[in-house]
Amino acid sequence: MRKRGGEARENRHRGGGEKKPYHEGDLEALIAHREAPLLLILDCVQDPNNLGAILRTADGAGVDAVIAPKDKSVGLTETVRRVAVGAAETVPFVKVTNLARTMRALKERGIWIVGTSDRAKQSLYETDLKGPVAIVMGREGEGMRQLTEKECDFLVQFPMKGKVECLNVSVSAGVCLYEAVRQRESANVI
Repeated sequence: MRKRGGEARENRHRGGGEKKPYHEGDLEALIAHREAPLLLILDCVQDPNNLGAILRTADGAGVDAVIAPKDKSVGLTETVRRVAVGAAETVPFVKVTNLARTMRALKERGIWIVGTSDRAKQSLYETDLKGPVAIVMGREGEGMRQLTEKECDFLVQFPMKGKVECLNVSVSAGVCLYEAVRQRESANVI
């Protein structure tokens, strides 16, 4: 337990029943009302601690949905729910059969697909994230799969000033999402 303002608080959600993941058929309804949806696509993220942290950050950033493939990805496990501290119940988590097909459908709807990659030449901070956008994060260690990267409209990277080559996927998601929040707030998109 952690103490906050003199009161003990358990670090887990206190919501009602557990929410199940959405399916790809639900995605259109989730974003239909949004003029400029902010989506997060996770390509085969497998660590439940990472997914929990990502969902918590996605909730804070106002993400409309987090999308992940059904196979080779962690689902909404108890660890994910505990780490997400309630965000697993508030952020729509959409499991899809074919990630590349889903990305193509999002592009047809006018959503730009922005992938993160160490090989990218364009900086995240030079990228317009104010419109309808889906940010793609790759799996731990290996990054995005080749087909997923191919479906991105463009790739971005973060400036790395130290000796390590990349950030943890949950940290990278936070950097990207809050850059999108910053840009959208300054342009009154949110």
